[in-house]
Amino acid sequence: MAELTHFYQTFQPEHYNIYLDINRATKTISGQTKIIGDAQATAINIHQKFLVVSAVQADGQAVPFKLDADNEAIHIDLAKAGKTTLTITYTAPLTDSMMGIYPSYYEVAGEKKQIIGTQFETTAARQAFPCVDEPEAKATFDLAIKFDEHAGETIISNMPEVKTEDGVHYFDTTVKMSTYLIAFAFGELQSKLTETKSGVKIGVFGTKAHKANELDFALDIAKRSIEFYEDFYQTPYPLPHSWQLALPDFSAGAMENWGLVTYREAYLLLDPDNTALDMKQRVATVIAHELAHQWFGDLVTMKWWDDLWLNESFANMMEYVAVDALEPDWHIWETFQTSEAAAALQRDATDGVQSVHVQVENPAEIDALFDGAIVYAKGARMLVMARALVGDEALRKGLKAYFKAHQYGNATGADLWAALGEASGMNVGAIMNSWLEQPGYPVVSASVVDGQLTISQQQFFIGDGQDQGRQWQIPLNSNYQAAPAILAETSATLGDYAQLRADNGQPFRLNVGNNSHFIVKYDQTLLDDILANLDKLTAIDQLQLLQDLRLLAEGRQISYASIVPLLTRFAGSHSTVVNDALYRVAGDLKKFVTPDSNEEKALQGLYDHLSAAQVARLGWTPQAGESNDDQLTRPYVLSAALYAKNSDAVAAAHKLFTANRAQLATLPADTRVFVLRNEVQNFGSVDLFNDLLAASKQTADASFKADIAAALTSTPDDKLIATLIEKFEDAETIKPQDLRAWFRGVLANHAGQQAAWDWIRNDWSWLEATVGGDMEFTTYITVIAGVFRTADRLAEFKAFFEPKMNTPGLTREIQMDTKVITSRVDLVEAEAAAVNDAVAQAIK
Repeated sequence: MAELTHFYQTFQPEHYNIYLDINRATKTISGQTKIIGDAQATAINIHQKFLVVSAVQADGQAVPFKLDADNEAIHIDLAKAGKTTLTITYTAPLTDSMMGIYPSYYEVAGEKKQIIGTQFETTAARQAFPCVDEPEAKATFDLAIKFDEHAGETIISNMPEVKTEDGVHYFDTTVKMSTYLIAFAFGELQSKLTETKSGVKIGVFGTKAHKANELDFALDIAKRSIEFYEDFYQTPYPLPHSWQLALPDFSAGAMENWGLVTYREAYLLLDPDNTALDMKQRVATVIAHELAHQWFGDLVTMKWWDDLWLNESFANMMEYVAVDALEPDWHIWETFQTSEAAAALQRDATDGVQSVHVQVENPAEIDALFDGAIVYAKGARMLVMARALVGDEALRKGLKAYFKAHQYGNATGADLWAALGEASGMNVGAIMNSWLEQPGYPVVSASVVDGQLTISQQQFFIGDGQDQGRQWQIPLNSNYQAAPAILAETSATLGDYAQLRADNGQPFRLNVGNNSHFIVKYDQTLLDDILANLDKLTAIDQLQLLQDLRLLAEGRQISYASIVPLLTRFAGSHSTVVNDALYRVAGDLKKFVTPDSNEEKALQGLYDHLSAAQVARLGWTPQAGESNDDQLTRPYVLSAALYAKNSDAVAAAHKLFTANRAQLATLPADTRVFVLRNEVQNFGSVDLFNDLLAASKQTADASFKADIAAALTSTPDDKLIATLIEKFEDAETIKPQDLRAWFRGVLANHAGQQAAWDWIRNDWSWLEATVGGDMEFTTYITVIAGVFRTADRLAEFKAFFEPKMNTPGLTREIQMDTKVITSRVDLVEAEAAAVNDAVAQAIK
């Protein structure tokens, strides 16, 4: 299916009057939309999807029209071009796809209830009302909604409600905005409200299944985020309110609808008395991300979806800028290093990966653009580089000018670079376009050749890659002044190494701070010098060293076996980022062993060796006044101890479970998952399985729900695995929004892998019908590629997915993930013996 042309070329809307009558009992929507706009021709196109259109009028007169399902269009023939008022009358289904207008289901005290909400990004507004459903087609909107209302219900939207007449709720006229940002919701909602110092009303809304204090954390973060952005952007928040709404069913993590941001419950509501610090940080960054969009994405919107990065990359960077300002003690940029940077470097090394800026037209392909590791994480790293180059003062000055020039309109990447260039006096676009337009990233090799310190760049690949001679303008961030600020050439000679080393008094390093999007391969001379001075490196420096060595091993440029002896040197670190990098490497060693083999027993011995002292230091129970690093490190070392089957750790977890059997939800949230998983794996029973499954259905605590899923999916019992898979298609037990996590848990469980793989192949059509319309769908393929590691599984993966290669939206993911599994299979076959020998040596 090919998009005809951009519909905005034939009809340019200025204002919409949208009337919707929503009946939950019959699951139907009756609507009438009036669009005032400018017809550029007599034959125009308006978007629709799944609508049954009964009448189309232009300026009060019936006109010919034809529905085109393939192109999601209504073709309309007008008597004349020019200013026109279209009136379109239609009906539509209320579906369970979590797209368009849809119900969310939940229970309060055993009573089933529902909230109606919306999700229109990328191209689902057309499922709710006929429109020119393109980012450039900005207009103002008047929304009027009627529904089968009963006492105690609340309705909210982008703008305040101005009146209710005859059961119809009328909302104030919006500012000029894109269709995909329209939102509303209604049902039995509770809320908490506050106000910013500039007078913007802030609210958090959720179902009454939650305790009232679960709204407090989000309210505080939302209020302070809006205040921070108004100051940082030097541009007022342009709407009267900013509502944050938690929906029980939501396919994405959150969505930046202007004035009414929607979230998964897990990413907005939390128990202030028992939520792990990393989850609080996650919720805070999600809120700050969505509120960054209120300016960057909503006030100024990308002109077309190819510049999606302009929205997402920027918001991804700004969430960390904001949270760092709001909660400086969290050191949130460390989380950026362990999550965004790591994800971007792994994904971006596979040949065939998309660039940050991608040409796209087909609506199905637009959803496939939402590659978290590239458009979000790599794009954010790219902007972190730009921020470091221009500095905060120029960044803020440039953004203020950018918002002023493009507010209530659209922009391209070139517009942003121009604004930052003007503010900084630098040709920012020339530097950044090599990162924006090219896929992949370089490895910079640093070597001593004939006494000279030399550096060179070349594209880095994990697996087979076709070197096309790409070059980048690389901000080197070296600790030696002899290195250029930016490496734009293939190679450079920096001078006599012995002299440079003597003058600088420290080992030569590149990418200090790990903010530039490249990795470094030091020759043995330079690497030995760094390792000899390991205690002088910062935590980020140590993370970077382990990260780069791991990636070089993944790319077959060094051997994993050469890293194994180094691991114990990092095991005593009290830093979360170092432990994250350490256990990422240790986790990658699992692919070289077969479950229950002698090789795995040796690897478990290494895990025990790495974690024992830290487990003894930290214990199983959080201590009052302990550091953030200790809170965040404990899960890494407890998980390692349990994988090692350390008898003391297994017994301690069992003791905690037994003591809290009647109130498992009250177990400390940062260790609860390990207690539950240990119990299921080592002391499991049918009764325990049924109790946990029932608790998962009953609790409104998303964090507890996720812990139960992680525990149950790890069961070694074949019969319980079969029971679990039977529940995959039971939405009352496992919500479709949560299914991917349950599927991945069973697939990654050696005892359950075959059953999970059989299920997804047998029931692919059900999965496609249930979640195929949303941007998360392709990640089921990504999940499989993250687990498979044998030649047999690779052959089965190809046999199943290659016939689906031409399905719109799946093509790139199938191609990419075939390469991911292939490279892992090749790596394991080539290196397993050497790696397992190195592990055996390390525990002697």
